Amino acid sequence: MYLNPTEPFNLYLMIALVLGLFAASPFVLYQFWLFIAPGLYRTEKRYVLPFLISTVGLFLAGGLFGYKMVYPASLDFLIGYGERFQPMITIGEYTKLFATIIIGLGLMFEMPILVFFLALMRVISAGWMWRNLRYSVLVIFIVAAIVTPTADILNMCLFAAPMLALYAISIGVAWLVGARREQC
Repeated sequence: MYLNPTEPFNLYLMIALVLGLFAASPFVLYQFWLFIAPGLYRTEKRYVLPFLISTVGLFLAGGLFGYKMVYPASLDFLIGYGERFQPMITIGEYTKLFATIIIGLGLMFEMPILVFFLALMRVISAGWMWRNLRYSVLVIFIVAAIVTPTADILNMCLFAAPMLALYAISIGVAWLVGARREQC
């Protein structure tokens, strides 16, 4: 159902934008790498292929997780919550919710890459991340509450759960970077 004559057209634009973002992510991230590569030493440039594979893989995994897990659960909860009423969902609202969840989770899944570079630059360490775990959990739930397109706790937890798992993975990434740095 749509209420505005431009909504079907905007639907196709939004879907094209989301698909284009995911399809273009390898090229955009490669261009990002080419931008920062001149400022790196030769030994640091060997990270280009792992960077591209992990960044694109995590972004696609986040989008897939949002598409398969979070989006259906969000719709089930939100529509089920108002089961006493007749839902009349417009395509504009449907695609806005879809794009917010898919792109938001795609970006959230980049946390280990961010931690890798912060640990590489010695801004953070695995020990620091472990010592500040309780504050990190609080910040993760605050970010999940902000990013969640709805105000319910279920969607907030659906966003926070992968972020908590990614934080645990990020502690491992920071530990590996620190251990590798000590070997050199």
